[in-house]
Amino acid sequence: MTPESGYFEKFGKLTILPQEADSIEKEIDRIIEAGTREHPLHVLDLDDVVQKHLNWLRVMPGITPFYAIKCNDDPAILATLAHLGTGFDCATEPEIRTILELGVEPERILFAHPIKSLPAIAFARSHGIKRMTFDNEYELEKVAKEYPDAELVLRIRHDDDQALVLLGRKYGCDARGDGLRLMDRAVELGVKVIGVSFHVGCGSLNADCFYHAIESARVVFDYARSKLGVRLELLDIGGGFPGDSDKPIQPFADAVQKGLQEFFPNAEEVNVIAEPGRYYVGSAVTLLSTIQGKKVICDRNESGEREKIKQILYYINDGIWGSLFDWLSLRQNSDLHRAVPLAMRKRRNEPSYRTTIWGPTCNSHDQACEDVDFPEHQIGDYIVFDNIGAYGMTLATNFNGFPKPTVQVYVSEPTWTMLQQINDKDWKRKTLSFLEGTYQQIRN
Repeated sequence: MTPESGYFEKFGKLTILPQEADSIEKEIDRIIEAGTREHPLHVLDLDDVVQKHLNWLRVMPGITPFYAIKCNDDPAILATLAHLGTGFDCATEPEIRTILELGVEPERILFAHPIKSLPAIAFARSHGIKRMTFDNEYELEKVAKEYPDAELVLRIRHDDDQALVLLGRKYGCDARGDGLRLMDRAVELGVKVIGVSFHVGCGSLNADCFYHAIESARVVFDYARSKLGVRLELLDIGGGFPGDSDKPIQPFADAVQKGLQEFFPNAEEVNVIAEPGRYYVGSAVTLLSTIQGKKVICDRNESGEREKIKQILYYINDGIWGSLFDWLSLRQNSDLHRAVPLAMRKRRNEPSYRTTIWGPTCNSHDQACEDVDFPEHQIGDYIVFDNIGAYGMTLATNFNGFPKPTVQVYVSEPTWTMLQQINDKDWKRKTLSFLEGTYQQIRN
């Protein structure tokens, strides 16, 4: 089978690749060998997304993923996850509308923004989306008035102090203080609270934080039952799970399972969901950027002749005002190898020099990496960034008039066939055994 490109409803334009283990790598090589592109390119691999989902079902059994679509809202990703049967974490009316247009049932949508506008609440109500989060009394009273039939989820704060982006500074309440008082107030207002949610922060580095967050959620569950006679039924463990190809989720899964076994030992007691975003899409996208300019800084002798290269500066066609902001912001200075892009295969044996890579804009903060060892490249060469799928496009701008990257979507023929075969099946039937069995039949 040769690659087949076309426009497919809900997925948009994509290319179906033959059944080969390294099809996407070969496609990237083909693009590079075809020559320089003026604008940056995102190569999106839907097989990676599907495999991430299967792995989630293996390591997080019994925990329903509600994909955080703000992480990457590419139509092909959303359609793929809708076919696979995930839920969706939506924070705004446009996000909800996008998911409803895919034919997703309202029960598979969580309105996961603790602060919602009145029109957004009205929209959710008119479309039967009941579950939504809150973390303060004003929001509780607002929802009680505008949507009394809503099913509320109390968002508590439990930060991972090592997380690279702390969300608790903005959202969440203290589980043992305001959280309990909010449960009292909900009973006074006659509002139904069905569960508790938390988010430990983006780029979480401490898997054990999930264990302790689950412990904090248990406090609210016990208070609701013993003091208020309210049985909570939903636990939302949020996001913060790693998605890069070199960062396994297993330590986080182990901490979650340990917490659930200790604090929620009766699996029938609670419905557990999560809001993974980065996990599903981080490794699914590769950025192909091209070098548009180069500056070599050298030592010179008394005659002014160049003797030794001190540093090389490259200027590429994507940067932090394009799709590199999140890729850079979540890479620590102590983990420099992850802040270095991939060298072109044909340049890997070239001499390496102290290198700084700049983005295309006129802003001096537009820097991809600084003073790293990197083999010498030439103008027109590609510089490749992997693990670019999370927040690359959704945070990208057209600052200085530079265009956002073009996205090319790829999927293998077996994966595409599987997605079509399962599309009309009940989403609750799309278990790990069902998906793996369907996939295996196709590949055989």
